[in-house]
Amino acid sequence: MSPVVAALTVDVHIATAATLKDKRSVVRSLVEGMRHRFPVSASEAGGHDLVQRALVVVAFAGPSVRGATDVLDAVERWVWSRPDIEIGSIDRHWLELDI
Repeated sequence: MSPVVAALTVDVHIATAATLKDKRSVVRSLVEGMRHRFPVSASEAGGHDLVQRALVVVAFAGPSVRGATDVLDAVERWVWSRPDIEIGSIDRHWLELDI
């Protein structure tokens, strides 16, 4: 088994945000929630100057594709369950390491 690194890019729309401060509050809650609930790294990686849009990237490194799939599936379910955001898209990216 080769170690694997997997990532999600989540395009988020925050309809209730009227200011960048409003948006940052929602994005911070989203990113911190991911970090506390799952063994992932997460960060806002795009849309910094847009009031109602954000690109959030989530990364996971582990020993198997199955484990990474399980974690990312759980993150996706949690993101989709959030009533304070709308999802524009979620894309999954994989990097297999030959070590």
